[in-house]
Amino acid sequence: MARYTGPVCRLCRHHGMKLFLKGARCFGPKCAIERRRSVPGVHGQSRRKVTEYGVQLAEKQKIRSIYGVLEAQFRKHFAEALRRPGSTGANLLSILESRLDNVVYRLGFADSRNQARQIVRHGHFVLNGRKTNVPSALLREGDVVEVRGTSKGLEYFEILKASIGTKSVPRWLAIEPEGLRGRISTLPAREEIDTVVNEQLVVEFYSR
Repeated sequence: MARYTGPVCRLCRHHGMKLFLKGARCFGPKCAIERRRSVPGVHGQSRRKVTEYGVQLAEKQKIRSIYGVLEAQFRKHFAEALRRPGSTGANLLSILESRLDNVVYRLGFADSRNQARQIVRHGHFVLNGRKTNVPSALLREGDVVEVRGTSKGLEYFEILKASIGTKSVPRWLAIEPEGLRGRISTLPAREEIDTVVNEQLVVEFYSR
């Protein structure tokens, strides 16, 4: 299945909640969800009864949309979550959070996961001292992500350096703003992940 390239605000409207796919726009009045809330009356309510399968599928698609993961990649991550000890749903979210593109986003190097994927693909980061351009690379505890030395002089990263220290970073990450460097202190536990989803529905979907 190809990656979705249409209007991302449509995905938020489809799922009925903010998926934070457009960075700063999601926090302003131009957000599609905020505009929908300001319209009086009842809109967009479906008369069709949603089946249990439909609910599970919708939740899976929502998580895929949030993290920007293709179906084949998502199945691979789910298989890895099954192999790990503990809750499969929590393991799945931990794996998705430990992807390089998500870590770059969580560290504040990008305004959205989509932007994070783009700058990773353009080769602006090194992982443990080695250049990488694979957004789906899974990071482990102790791994260090840093903007490449040759990229730090670019206008984008010069502007970023002035503001990155003011952005909040999850507890499982440590950041050095001056060096444009971040480290995985530990893999995230479920309570440290603020993504509003019901991962158990995904487990039930793949257990059918």
